Amino acid sequence: MAELSESEGPVDWRERCVALESQLMKFRVQASKIRELLAEKMQQLERQVIDAERQAEKAFHQVQVMEEKLKAANIQTSESETRLYKKCQDLESVMQEKDDIIQNLALRLEEQKQVRIQEAKIIEEKAAKIKEWVTVKLNELEVENQNLRFINQNQTEEIRAIQSKLQELQGKKVSCVATPKLSEGQRLSGLTFGCFLSRAKSPPHVVRSEEISKMLSKEPEFTEGKCIEDSAAMVSYSASGLYTSLIYKNMTTPVYTTLKGKATQISSSPFLDDSSGSEEEDSSRSSSRTSESDTRSRSGPSSPRALKRGVSVSSVASESDYAIPPDAYSADLECSQPEQKLPKTCSSSSENGKNEPLEKSGYLLKMSGKVKTWKRRWFVLKGGELLYYKSPSDVIRKPQGHIELSASSSIVRGDNKQTVQLTTEKHTYYLTADSPNILEEWIKVLQNVLRVQAANPLCLQPEGKPTAKGLLTKVKHGYSKRVWCTLVGKILYYFRSQEDKFPLGQIKLWEAKVEEVDRSCDSDEDYEASGRCLLSTHYTIVIHPKDQGPTYLLIGSKHEKDAWLYHLTVAAGSNNVNVGSEFEQLVCKLLNIEGEPSSQIWRHPTLCHSKEGILSPLTTLPSEALQTEAIKLFKTCQLFINAAVDSPAIDYHISLAQSALQVCLTHPELQNEICCQLIKQTRRRQPQNQPGPLQGWQLLALCVGLFLPHHPFLWLLQLHLKRNADSRTEFGKYAIYCQRCVERTQQNGDREARPSRMEILSTLLRNPYHHSLPFSIPVHFMNGIYQVVGFDASTTVEEFLNTLNQDTGMRKPAQSGFALFTDDPSGRDLEHCLQGNIKICDIISKWEQASKEQQPGKCEGTRTVRLTYKNRLYFSMQARGETDREKLLLLYQTNDQIINGLFPLNKDLALEMAALLAQVEIGDFERPFSTPAGHVTNQCKANQNLKQVIEKFYPKRYRDGCSEEQLRQLYQRLSTRWMALRGHSAADCVRIYLTVARKWPFFGAKLFFAKPIAPSSSGNTFVWLAIHENGLSILEYTSMRLMVSYVYKSLMTFGGYQDDFMVVINTHSKDRPTEKLLFAMAKPKILEITLLIASYINNFFQQKAAFHHLSAPALLSTRTPGPHARANGSQPLLSNSRPTKGPTLL
Repeated sequence: MAELSESEGPVDWRERCVALESQLMKFRVQASKIRELLAEKMQQLERQVIDAERQAEKAFHQVQVMEEKLKAANIQTSESETRLYKKCQDLESVMQEKDDIIQNLALRLEEQKQVRIQEAKIIEEKAAKIKEWVTVKLNELEVENQNLRFINQNQTEEIRAIQSKLQELQGKKVSCVATPKLSEGQRLSGLTFGCFLSRAKSPPHVVRSEEISKMLSKEPEFTEGKCIEDSAAMVSYSASGLYTSLIYKNMTTPVYTTLKGKATQISSSPFLDDSSGSEEEDSSRSSSRTSESDTRSRSGPSSPRALKRGVSVSSVASESDYAIPPDAYSADLECSQPEQKLPKTCSSSSENGKNEPLEKSGYLLKMSGKVKTWKRRWFVLKGGELLYYKSPSDVIRKPQGHIELSASSSIVRGDNKQTVQLTTEKHTYYLTADSPNILEEWIKVLQNVLRVQAANPLCLQPEGKPTAKGLLTKVKHGYSKRVWCTLVGKILYYFRSQEDKFPLGQIKLWEAKVEEVDRSCDSDEDYEASGRCLLSTHYTIVIHPKDQGPTYLLIGSKHEKDAWLYHLTVAAGSNNVNVGSEFEQLVCKLLNIEGEPSSQIWRHPTLCHSKEGILSPLTTLPSEALQTEAIKLFKTCQLFINAAVDSPAIDYHISLAQSALQVCLTHPELQNEICCQLIKQTRRRQPQNQPGPLQGWQLLALCVGLFLPHHPFLWLLQLHLKRNADSRTEFGKYAIYCQRCVERTQQNGDREARPSRMEILSTLLRNPYHHSLPFSIPVHFMNGIYQVVGFDASTTVEEFLNTLNQDTGMRKPAQSGFALFTDDPSGRDLEHCLQGNIKICDIISKWEQASKEQQPGKCEGTRTVRLTYKNRLYFSMQARGETDREKLLLLYQTNDQIINGLFPLNKDLALEMAALLAQVEIGDFERPFSTPAGHVTNQCKANQNLKQVIEKFYPKRYRDGCSEEQLRQLYQRLSTRWMALRGHSAADCVRIYLTVARKWPFFGAKLFFAKPIAPSSSGNTFVWLAIHENGLSILEYTSMRLMVSYVYKSLMTFGGYQDDFMVVINTHSKDRPTEKLLFAMAKPKILEITLLIASYINNFFQQKAAFHHLSAPALLSTRTPGPHARANGSQPLLSNSRPTKGPTLL
């Protein structure tokens, strides 16, 4: 240590002492602080002790008070202990019971797990079997594909060989023409193309080349020996299909059936095959079909019965129980009731606590397969399958057929209340019950079966124009479903797809709560439906009807969400003014104050005329593209309003109006927009006497004549027109006219086509306020005159004909049988009969559009539609009430048939008829006479009159090819007969003419050129089909003599069959109860003859309903002129020796 201290060196003890003193002072300061802290703590402890003593005293006093209360209450401690002991025992027993229940549930859960494991194994086995079957099937298809390729190669070689033969035949055409001896095919070809020169005794009939072209396209052997010039003369109907499809919604030929005296449409398109959805064959083999191919098709691995044999029903049920959510089977049939869950495995559905039957049996009429006739069969519905037998006693035997009801099956009601169309995956079946009540029972049971199997109940198709529509995701009870939604009125319908006609369900919106929520999802944020994914960026609208659970609608875009939110809020009747655009919010405010005229809202710039364009649409639109289109629409309206109306710019206004309104017809979402834009542009904040936009009122008049906006914009439009209606100003007159247009559009519905050039010109150039019927068009008659008839923007054909009949003094079409026809815009020799519910303005517009498309490059406005009023249905019973105008028109229509070879008469009779017509049209014949100076006067005028009469009233086939000498003799004989009628009035000549013409049994009938497809006993290549009041008759082509006739009672089915015309006849014979006739005809003629037959049948049905006191034979009796027999069912071919009144009427 000494060494260590020495090594450290000397220590400065003074400094050391000073350091120690400083440390001592610090310690003293710290000690003083510690004392102060201790003193404070001691004081706090003393205060706490004092507080504790006070609390103890309070507690002591409280204990004393409680002891006093206990003593005062005199509580018996022994009784309370006994009661508590009993309660404890009860609780222990309850706990024991709960434990037992928990153990039982655990055992059941374990059993369910085992069952699910077994079902999973079964499903895996099924999947393995299905995979194996698919592999086998693919191998079979591959083998079949190879065989088809081989067959295709062989057919290609055959086609090449046939083409080479055709080239050789084309080289021989010239030599065939030069050959003096004609073959049979050449003779028929010459007969077809109208070479009538060698048929003087049997008057020939001119056939239009359009009708023959259809036959020759199917029968090439008839053109083999014909020259190239004749082939070039053929024309087709392909160009006329466009206009027909514009007038009629469906160009295809429908199929009708006759049930209880009424023609009912059972299909809107022709039958395409022999099956027609029926597995039942003809009566000769309906019960003995046991061929090997049928056995394979019935018991193949893909057939439903094979699947039933290989898979148990319970396994199929268990497989589907948890695969499909319960919401997939729900349908809001009645919005007052919550959605019903229908499990797929149940045997009966439950609704309102009642079991609905899924089985039924009874008699129904079923349309047979190959021959379209009705056969009575005993139907049995059991196990989701519809079997049918000949009678109830045959149910122990093999059924004649079965109908598999699957998820794709659907039920469609027919026009008749007793007919229903059942469509499955493979076929379409037509069933008819004995009464409407029986049919309703069958539909109800079938509906229950389809609801259980496919969750597709039969709902009524919504009627009305939808306010909004689109593809949305509907979520209810946590289950999502992608559906097509349409808002009609105050009901939201949802469909499985856009093509479906019958909704899955509906939601009533009136007084429902509609609001936007933030992604209200019961499960994940991402929904996958119909192959599309909705990400978490979707928008959600909740609909909460009264007494029901909420329904959520998931929408993908903001624009679509805003549109749906506004329209649903308006449909719910809410007064929320915070939804929609600024214009819509202002309209809602006006609606809340009932359009108070003194309100300052009317002066808002958004509601008044604007010279500048708009930056955003006035209404809520579901897409950005429609919003852009709405802004363009406003610019178009501004151009229409600001451009002056004069001759050079009139076409510009027509183009603007047609393009703008066509866009609104194509996109119905813009109809509210354009109406709001025109309301805005026809309102000014300036005084009333300042000039306003007159052309805006004109465009508004065109607009409201086509369509009307939805609520509340319709209310705003009506209020706007009422405020501006004033007969003293030009603007007020247009407002009054717009009011009339709104009333007429509400009465007859919206239009289908944009306004025509004629409609726009009439609105722009003359004030339609001064005319109750502002538009007019001539209607031509068969005698060459016309009648100008007025109409408005909503006039239908039926209303148009009522006006025409009043002006001309004719009877109603139901009595006179007259109808309105239009020509074809392509210039073809075709006519289109107009239905009563079509609007005249739509017809003119569609004709105008078709003319532009089919004949481009021609000057617009030079051609207009030609309307013709002539007889379509002729009734002999109505002849007594014919007016003079009707008789005159019938005379000229008969003359048109005579000229075109559709009326049998010889040359002498034709000359007599021509003389009668000359007396009617020209008057007495003025003979040329000689003056004393030797000059012959009036010779030129007389020859000119004779030539005119021959050209207008004499058959073409008799005057064609006549030499000058023969024509001179013809003029001389005509003048002799004409002079014999001197002094006769026009009414007498009309009476004589019609009396002679009515002696032909088929007077008033419509003749159709046709070619029988099935070989007949007559052996004729071509025939005439005569449609008249008594039925359908088949006439010989050359002589027009009756071959066979069928009354309408015997027609079971008629209409299109592939590309031909089909008629199924009930022969009332045991050997062959039905007969199917097929005729090759042009497609427009097939449609015309089908509709004509249906019109005749339904007219007689209406007559029987109106005149029920008359007997049915009196209404449907046939005229039997002399020995000419008209059979009730069918009539055999008449022999050549049988007398007939065909060519020799007098």
